[in-house]
Amino acid sequence: MPRAGAAAYAPRDNMIDYDPHRWWSYFHYLRGSMVREIVARVLVCVLWAVGVTAVHHHTRPLDIPATVHTLAGISLSLLLVFRTNASYDRFWEGRKLWGGIVNETRNLARASSVFMRRDDGLYGTLLRWISAFPYAAAASLRGERDLGPVASELPRDEADAVLGSQHVPLAVSQKMSAVLDEGRLRGYYPEYVQMQLDQNVQLLIDYIGGCERIHKTPMPFAYMMHLRRALIVYCYTLPFALVDSFGWITVPATFVVAYVFFGIEEIGVEIEDPFGHDDNDLPLERICETIRGNLKALMPGSAEAIHAPVSVVAIPGGGQDA
Repeated sequence: MPRAGAAAYAPRDNMIDYDPHRWWSYFHYLRGSMVREIVARVLVCVLWAVGVTAVHHHTRPLDIPATVHTLAGISLSLLLVFRTNASYDRFWEGRKLWGGIVNETRNLARASSVFMRRDDGLYGTLLRWISAFPYAAAASLRGERDLGPVASELPRDEADAVLGSQHVPLAVSQKMSAVLDEGRLRGYYPEYVQMQLDQNVQLLIDYIGGCERIHKTPMPFAYMMHLRRALIVYCYTLPFALVDSFGWITVPATFVVAYVFFGIEEIGVEIEDPFGHDDNDLPLERICETIRGNLKALMPGSAEAIHAPVSVVAIPGGGQDA
């Protein structure tokens, strides 16, 4: 199996950075605005409105009362609002779960440093496996296998074995637990300290499990299909309700309604699974690089680690540790 490494790793962070206080600077943006995704659907609606309007003016009237569309529009708007809110809840929960991954990797590195600083090799190994976890988690959510650029710093046989496992993030967590167990066997801390440190590893698995729950549970099919059918029926019958009163203004009116409705629905589709490579998905590569940078600063021999204050801590049953 090919081994992921620094040379093979290419960040693909597509998230758009913007200033929410600026309006017109982004008004012309196509990327991330859903225009590309819905342009075909909106264009078909507009062409249909042109045909309906032309037939109405050259032959017998094709108009229908607008009351039905007025009532249906209210219900459809509520359905779209619920769709978008449900998708944003999934997006925000995914962000909170990845925030938990950031916190627990820092907590594990911080707490273990107190007990393992005397053994630079063992502590460095733990930091490398911790750094590999977010990359493994992000790749797993995308149906890939990767340990990120830190893979080149890990033993080749161990990295290949982890990449060949059934669940790569779980295999990485086993490596972290094994390093913590090795620290106990070397007498750096007692068993109850190991159990406390391993709680951080357990939380990492809980967080990736929460992400997998979002990723593998799409919106209910019946809700999605009913909403799309309602959208199509509404937008394609809208010209009949407008043409008698609006004339050729029916065409731009249909364009506006179709753009708004199809755009809202597509936003919900894009953010309901926020772990992919879409423009509005979570910036997982950026988060992974943040974690890696934080842990690299703690690596034995780094400038930050050298200048960090060191104190002697008494370990009940385990001697003293720096």
